[in-house]
Amino acid sequence: MSASEIPGYRFGDADLPKSPVTLEELDFLKTTLLFTEADELALRQAWEILRDQVEAILDVWYGFVGSHPHLVAYFSTPEGEPIAGYLAGVRPRFGKWIEDTCTRTYDETWLAYQEEIGLRHTPAKKNLTDGARSLPHIPLRYLIAFIYPITATIRPFLTAQGHDQEQVEAMHQAWFKAVTLQVTLWTRPYGPDTW
Repeated sequence: MSASEIPGYRFGDADLPKSPVTLEELDFLKTTLLFTEADELALRQAWEILRDQVEAILDVWYGFVGSHPHLVAYFSTPEGEPIAGYLAGVRPRFGKWIEDTCTRTYDETWLAYQEEIGLRHTPAKKNLTDGARSLPHIPLRYLIAFIYPITATIRPFLTAQGHDQEQVEAMHQAWFKAVTLQVTLWTRPYGPDTW
């Protein structure tokens, strides 16, 4: 599915407000995470391996969420009934996020979309994109905690083409840093800038 065919996918949308995070602040975060050009190259290499496995990766992640009632609740009605259309609507955006994580330039356009993704987990925008009648926000603790399963479960997919352990480790560490960077940016809408 092309980006223009994914409902709710707004990367590069000129109508998205600019992120309050500056490029200098982004550089500081990257420095703090030890995220370098070598990591960018490792992510590009990772995409060449992951591109044909996106649906299988999503199956693993959806299986994880679906097997934990406290997580699937955020894709369910307030009464606890999973919303199939909501889960289906998020899936292609989640798949595109894998590609974006590996291939996009982390610039102002990327920052604007990270802000949008963050907002979509808060009462400001949760459920709006898919018109879902679900819980009004995802608690910040789950965004942070999700860093580990999203990182741990990607490693087996990175081994699929027989790269040596050093290359796999470099790609896996780059993925870990990129996920942590994004989740860090997604936390911004959860609290006042003074924090």
